[in-house]
Amino acid sequence: MESQAKALRKHPESPSSPNQKKTRTRWFIVFMLFVVTALNYADRATLSIAGTDMSGQLGLDSVMMGYVFSAFAWAYVAGQIPGGWLLDRFGSKRVYFWSIFIWSCFTLLQGTIGFFGSAGTAVMILFGLRFLVGIAEAPSFPANSRIVASWFPGHERGTAAATFNSAQYFSTVIFAPIMGYITYKFGWEYVFYFMGVLGIIIALVWKKVIHSPKEHPRISKAELEYIEAGGALINMDQTGTKQEKKQGFNWNHVKQLLSNRMLLGVYLGQYCITTLTYFFLTWFPVYLVDERGMTVLEVGLVASLPAICGFLGGILGGIFSDFLLRKGFSLTVARKTPIVLGMLLSMSLVAANYVEAEWVVIFVMALAFFGKGFGALGWAVVADTSPKEMSGISGALFNTFGNIAGITTPIIIGYIISTTGSFNGALVFVGANALVAICSYLFLVGKIKRVELKS
Repeated sequence: MESQAKALRKHPESPSSPNQKKTRTRWFIVFMLFVVTALNYADRATLSIAGTDMSGQLGLDSVMMGYVFSAFAWAYVAGQIPGGWLLDRFGSKRVYFWSIFIWSCFTLLQGTIGFFGSAGTAVMILFGLRFLVGIAEAPSFPANSRIVASWFPGHERGTAAATFNSAQYFSTVIFAPIMGYITYKFGWEYVFYFMGVLGIIIALVWKKVIHSPKEHPRISKAELEYIEAGGALINMDQTGTKQEKKQGFNWNHVKQLLSNRMLLGVYLGQYCITTLTYFFLTWFPVYLVDERGMTVLEVGLVASLPAICGFLGGILGGIFSDFLLRKGFSLTVARKTPIVLGMLLSMSLVAANYVEAEWVVIFVMALAFFGKGFGALGWAVVADTSPKEMSGISGALFNTFGNIAGITTPIIIGYIISTTGSFNGALVFVGANALVAICSYLFLVGKIKRVELKS
């Protein structure tokens, strides 16, 4: 694959006809992945923005909120393997459409929980709705990885994966101020109404404009040949083939993935990196309100500043990784270097325990956000390593291990706050996970390469 990529860099157009131009349809595809991923993370973060006002109105304490925060991840983790199988069986476009549409409907319904009386009843219903959002969102990131693997040559894959992954930070930049304003002006319920309706609209747009490489009406033959020569798996979602109809779930193949040392190291690293993600998604706005004394409206604005840095870090991490690849470094070095450097920067958030000035706290969190974005190349590694026969399930396993952190992180931090009365221990816990991610990639992962399954 690397030799093919080098050849393409020398002759990037390689058109089959001298008069034929190479289109850039693949970059529109990654733009759409960026949009739906931004929506995905905004829907996950609705509760953290609306949570302070909601918990005050419904009488929820920090432990109860910790469990509600984790409800999404319980279902998200449980839905990964079924979601990956659905992707391999029915294709990315169809499964992703229903995923976006259904999770948006459940997001909208969360705005109605204020009508259900007691705190206990409200918590049960809210937990259930967050659980259903998690189930519906389960195929999303494995689908992103599948689409990148089918649309992008190897030497562009880091940038493509980093682009859709960086949408989680852009989501905060765009939606945190909007949701903060809606909460302040109209009430927390309208955050869920707004995001639900927006998601339904985006689902309909997705259905209209997304196609597989061989079926896309706007791709040129030159671009198709270019991405295929660079290692893109363009036949992954070919519809109507006998292979697709016969495709089934193979436990022997899953066992091979779970016994692969490289993948286990990647899974552990992703768990630790996702711990940072869920701290920022769930407890970070609460930290700014309860520990630093900001208002909800201020949080909506201030939280966007570190997120801008995370977005920039995410884009730069992917570009830097692909730059190393183009300069002749191995795939292993090109992927591991940004991850290790990014996690080192992420550990800086512990310094917030030792400063008082508000602007210094924001600076430290912004640096940690930048590092987390710079090092978030796990999905590029998945696109590089997944066997072509089980790309959906391979991504689902990766996301399963990663998002177990979505269950553990909100609960552990909730208990730390409840026991100690402050966020100091919580920041140390998050920083320690960044250190474990570094060790995993340095000492467990080894050489990064595509897994070949044995029949």
